[in-house]
Amino acid sequence: MKNILLLCMLAVTLSCCNKNDDQPANPIDQLPPATQTGANTFGCLLDGEVFLPDNLPNSTNCFYQLVNGGYYFTVRATNYQSDLKVISIKTAQLQIAEGLTYNLYEEYISGNAFGNYTFNSNENYTSHTNTGELTITKLDFDNNIVSGTFFFDIEDQNGVVHEIREGRFDMQFTQ
Repeated sequence: MKNILLLCMLAVTLSCCNKNDDQPANPIDQLPPATQTGANTFGCLLDGEVFLPDNLPNSTNCFYQLVNGGYYFTVRATNYQSDLKVISIKTAQLQIAEGLTYNLYEEYISGNAFGNYTFNSNENYTSHTNTGELTITKLDFDNNIVSGTFFFDIEDQNGVVHEIREGRFDMQFTQ
């Protein structure tokens, strides 16, 4: 009888354990570290929730290319877990440099940097009223590494403003 009582108490105790006890309570602590080694990481908070790329092929992409005399930079992460979500930061004919911060404004205007949030095929971009910043913390052409931080606001097609915060990336880029 004692053994049955002991087993019941043990079962109740174990059933109360939370599998997420190893997860940090603070969402920022669930983001990848802000490294500068070409670790191919990307993460941010999307409306206070952790956004990370999923583990499918091509979930992240980064390039920095000279096209027709202008530089184009893109870092992008995709997550298909429940709905298609894509967060990216881009430049249009704008050369980036280590240690500089760029304002994120309107899309595809020559000399601009801008943010993009796609939700289920609805693309939304930063603007002059919903802006943000991109800071390049490392740009290494010998090893094709670019690292940085970002934040921005995006107004979607329904007029809802989404906050992208605490963004960071550490990517190997193609030229």
